[in-house]
Amino acid sequence: MAGRPKKSLSVIGFTLLCLTTVISSKTAPETPTIDQAYSKISNSITVEWTTVPGATSYLLTAEDGDTVIETTVASSPGTVTGLKAATLYQITIRSIGASGQSDASSPKLAKTGKTVLAAPILEVGSPSPDSILVRWDAVYMAIGFSVSVMRANGLGRIWKENTTNTSLTFSSLDAGTLYTIKAYAWNANGIPGDDSTCNQRTMACAPGRVTIQEDPPGHLSVAWSNVELGDYYVAFVKSDDGLEVHCNTSLPQCTFLSECGFTYFISVFAYNKAGQSPLGDVFNYTTAPCCPNDISWVLVSSDRVEIAWSPVRGAELYETKAIAGYSVVECNDPAPACTLSALDCDTKYNITVYSFSEVRGSNLSCSSHYITTAPCSPEIKNISKDAFSTINVHWRSTNEGATYTVTAQGQKGLFRCSSAGETCMIGGLPCGSVFSVTAVAETQAGKSLPSYSVPLETEPCCPAGLTAAQVSQSLINVSWTVGTAAQTYVAVLESHIGQSKCHTHQNHCLLGCVACGINYTVALKAISPTGLTADCAHRSYSSSACCPLGVKLYRLGPNGIRIYWQASRGSANYSTDLYGSKGIFTCAPSAGLSFCDVTDIPCGDVYTVMVSPVTETGLKLTFCPKKIYSVTCSGSTLGMVIYRGKRNETVGPR
Repeated sequence: MAGRPKKSLSVIGFTLLCLTTVISSKTAPETPTIDQAYSKISNSITVEWTTVPGATSYLLTAEDGDTVIETTVASSPGTVTGLKAATLYQITIRSIGASGQSDASSPKLAKTGKTVLAAPILEVGSPSPDSILVRWDAVYMAIGFSVSVMRANGLGRIWKENTTNTSLTFSSLDAGTLYTIKAYAWNANGIPGDDSTCNQRTMACAPGRVTIQEDPPGHLSVAWSNVELGDYYVAFVKSDDGLEVHCNTSLPQCTFLSECGFTYFISVFAYNKAGQSPLGDVFNYTTAPCCPNDISWVLVSSDRVEIAWSPVRGAELYETKAIAGYSVVECNDPAPACTLSALDCDTKYNITVYSFSEVRGSNLSCSSHYITTAPCSPEIKNISKDAFSTINVHWRSTNEGATYTVTAQGQKGLFRCSSAGETCMIGGLPCGSVFSVTAVAETQAGKSLPSYSVPLETEPCCPAGLTAAQVSQSLINVSWTVGTAAQTYVAVLESHIGQSKCHTHQNHCLLGCVACGINYTVALKAISPTGLTADCAHRSYSSSACCPLGVKLYRLGPNGIRIYWQASRGSANYSTDLYGSKGIFTCAPSAGLSFCDVTDIPCGDVYTVMVSPVTETGLKLTFCPKKIYSVTCSGSTLGMVIYRGKRNETVGPR
């Protein structure tokens, strides 16, 4: 019994030993050998290898120096995904079996060298009905691009272009058609990259056969032909004042509100998924010009009417007609005003203003107005004057129930009188004025044209001031202000001993042969160019005292001079002046004396001596003769007094 258990243990131990030997004899599968690796898509590399016995799967590894990407596949071929485009990768493979995985195979590069180029990102559009524009960004490592276009339904030709640019335009396409666009890039080895595919529809053609009608007035109807492959339409109507409206419709017709006098510009676009069609023909339609509705008129005269109004839209010309019985008067003018002439005075006319444009002609719906011309003009028969600046005007009356206004118009103003008869009186007319006298008749219809004017002249105005000033012992200068309308003047100086007179066109004159110390009367007359004379100012004037005679200088002591003269007739006061380079020395004599002394005067100088009468107002007259003396020195005192002659001065008006 004891041996059996021991024997049993031996058998069991042998069995365990055999099992251990069997397990340790199972090893990992062999390392596979890569036959080839290649890239057909920019984010993957496909690997082919020989199958290894005992491998249940394979581990593919791609390394680019920065990243490691592993993928487990069941059999050859296998693909590593998640890679970067145009990048060089080393590929290794391990076999995996029940007993583990093998060592990595020798690294292998893709047959293409790198992963292929990425697909270009396309941006497409249809700039015209027969073209498609394709644009894309540059692709890394690409040296060229291939782009093709064909109908999405596969019918028709294929357009294909190779380029190094980043855009292409394909033309001669069909409008409103869906096209498929395919593009790829290639590298320096000519290996193409990923494809990029998209669809684009060409835009529709612009609508044609556009017609425009205004029916009824104020409504524009726009119609056009249907456009193939057009989804809907938008019609735009823009008036020439800049206001624009539009309508969006799937029908080939739109209706818009319109106004008179506008030019409307109409354009129609077709739309589909490609966008808006190109601009076709732009049409314009001009409505009838508006009628003037604020007509006003001014009766310019009995035979003429002036009409004015505000400009209206669309009018290039205005036609105005005035009708009275069988009489028709017309005027055409682009300006918003018209003067109708050759009308009959005091007559009722039917006047209409029509607006006109070359496109639409005359707007005959404009309304009429009635107007009556002014009364006929009166005729002035005569004008009479009296002594008090008053005139009486007489005229011939040709209108019944008219009031007549007579106007005297001149630079000094307007003066009027009115009457329902045939005469009226105007007073207070200013002097020195020329007036034009006219008469006007007035009724409820307006005023007549003025009568023919009759000239009227009043006497010239007298000067406002008259002065007389003595410029020499025998000459008086008479001066005055200018009198209105006076052309010449007559100045008269008169006394008991005689008369002096001058006739001049100036405002002053010199009157000679005047005796000193005499009372005179000064008179002035103003004369107009037509000979009308006005008697003006009279005033008294006394001539000055006579200048002294025999003026002499005598030495008076060591530093003094005596001035001596002979007094003229009549009593007068005198003033004596000595003018030298070293000063002016003045002395006045005592009453009744005919000399005066200058007690301190420098020697060695030349002196001008003048003895002048002095008026009652204290004015010193300066027109008396001046004598020249030289006074020499004798040591420090006066020497000889020597007479050198007279100083001449021009005498004239002051």
